[in-house]
Amino acid sequence: MDKPIRIGTRGSKLALWQAYHVADLLNAQGLASEIVIIETKGDKILDVSIAKIGSKGVFTEELEDQLTSGAIDIAVHSAKDMQSRLPAGFEIIAFTEREVENDIILSHNTDIDYQNPEKPLVLGTSSTRRVATLKHFYPHIKTVEVRGNLQTRIAKMESGLCDALLLAFAGAHRMGYDNLIKHKLSLDEFTPAVGQGSVAIETSVNIDPTVKTQIISACHHQATGYRLLAERSYLRVLEGGCSIPVFALAEFEGNSLHLKGGIVSLDGKNRILHKVSGSPDQSEELGKQLADKVLNDGGFELLKEIKTALKK
Repeated sequence: MDKPIRIGTRGSKLALWQAYHVADLLNAQGLASEIVIIETKGDKILDVSIAKIGSKGVFTEELEDQLTSGAIDIAVHSAKDMQSRLPAGFEIIAFTEREVENDIILSHNTDIDYQNPEKPLVLGTSSTRRVATLKHFYPHIKTVEVRGNLQTRIAKMESGLCDALLLAFAGAHRMGYDNLIKHKLSLDEFTPAVGQGSVAIETSVNIDPTVKTQIISACHHQATGYRLLAERSYLRVLEGGCSIPVFALAEFEGNSLHLKGGIVSLDGKNRILHKVSGSPDQSEELGKQLADKVLNDGGFELLKEIKTALKK
């Protein structure tokens, strides 16, 4: 390709880290690129929860407009921000190698003890999944809505809004805040959002097939791809946007792919969890199997309740 590959991204430091990471992967294969910064609805509206804005395309819609117009060749997103069904005309062609998937508690305080009910604790988070999970396992913890990029959230914490932040490890690590990580949370309790820790590369279906092949070859991590295929297949059946407290994690054990996931009620009282396993080439089927188990175990009614509550 004579022209550089134009990489569309949001403008936050973390989004730019992801875009430059993809640029580095392309460069390693001899492919030139340039970064194009695009502001999204989710970046502009910071005083309203994501659930109220509407979870479909909050961080992706404007980038997709630029893909359609041909102003950019690829859009780079956190895989966990990608809706379960893309609009017609778009596809995800690559997932980068996954970072550690865990949620973490980040704080300047050295004595954060989230498991002690006698010790008051206020955590800042914008995730309905994390809030509902806390209510289920640690109902003594209070939460406050904290949105914005990582640096904005840390500033809000430092201003006294909360004692600590509940976040994904990947973002904190990529931004160099490892020294503030006080707890890495259990994957059994805090099973992550679908795709957490990986970067997704989205294109228009009209992209030059040769360029598409080059991008896949440079950026796609096969094992991560199988894992996210299973998780996203599960999410697709449940039609969970990023404001619905569903969760799933696929992991390799030897040559087998193990997928666990479920849904938790907004008040934390009801948490449904199931597991399935099979070979990697059954990834999509495993996601559907898990969804059937969860839905048949009360998940269908729970999902209906959650969607009704979030519309209020």
